[in-house]
Amino acid sequence: MRRRYARTVKIGKKKIGGSEKIAIQSMLNIPSFDIKNNVREAIYLENAGCDILRIAIPDVASVKLIYEIKQKVNIPIVADIHFDYKLAIESVAAGADKIRINPGNIGDESRIKKVVNVCNNKTIPIRIGVNSGSLEKDILKKYGHPTAEALCESAIYHMRLLERFDFDNIVLSLKSSNVKIMIDAYRLIANKCDYPLHLGVTETGTKKIGMIKSSIGIGSLLIDGIGDTIRVSLTADPIEEIAAARNILNAINLNDEGVEIISCPTCGRTKIDIIDLTNKVEKELKNCKKNIKVAVMGCVVNGPGEAKEADIGIAGGDGVGLLFKNGEIIKKVKEKDILKELVKEIENL
Repeated sequence: MRRRYARTVKIGKKKIGGSEKIAIQSMLNIPSFDIKNNVREAIYLENAGCDILRIAIPDVASVKLIYEIKQKVNIPIVADIHFDYKLAIESVAAGADKIRINPGNIGDESRIKKVVNVCNNKTIPIRIGVNSGSLEKDILKKYGHPTAEALCESAIYHMRLLERFDFDNIVLSLKSSNVKIMIDAYRLIANKCDYPLHLGVTETGTKKIGMIKSSIGIGSLLIDGIGDTIRVSLTADPIEEIAAARNILNAINLNDEGVEIISCPTCGRTKIDIIDLTNKVEKELKNCKKNIKVAVMGCVVNGPGEAKEADIGIAGGDGVGLLFKNGEIIKKVKEKDILKELVKEIENL
């Protein structure tokens, strides 16, 4: 697929835009005063595959989090600022690699200019975060409610404001909890600027429904070639956001790291517990970094044939399993040894 051109923006040691890989983001969800557990969660997320990490900075005391976390992780830290422009300035001084603001709730232009000046001096990018709940009163009055056009107009207004202050180190996001509005908003803004786009559906809900909404919203745009960094927002452990993001990227061949598992939906021919086996395979391979496709099929009748595009797979029979590579059967194993033998073959790939 052909990606939309976006200028390159550097966030710490990480780059987004241009031909860079789609970066995965997440956000800490530990209360800001709990430095020890925030640091632990940051390390946990980095090890899980988080490329860029966002931290809420609700007060001056929480700025200390930036310094403490940067001592323990190697991924860029984004300070998430609302209302108080001074917190953005303090966060830059503490070592934040990027500032996320919603200019609409920071205050008058003089305050925004102060943030811009500090970021310019340190070559720190700013993400303009527009969402349905942050639209200006005049824009809301014009469109009646938070539409895609309203989100786009708000983003352009703030983008032009930063540009007036000679600042173009910008990333944009236009998030909505309405998947259709979110998709339309990003498609609109994609044709009006060349800044990198941070994709996400906001307030998606629990893990189950949130993954569905995010897959539709983020996935649709990525297939269009739109998007440079993504965050799957879930009311769940942030580690689930990383796993979901990787799965979305794997599903559309935009990730060269990690296993893609394909499995059959089962039918009357199934002779083994394919649901249990697939769950065990997924758990066993969750930290595997190999860029491979693994098939778990329920029967030997057409399993190897249907899944011949898989690098390796297993097809269950009556008390046995057939291991296959690229559709060719390589070994018959006992049912109790299926998982062990599959993992052994994967390790040898």
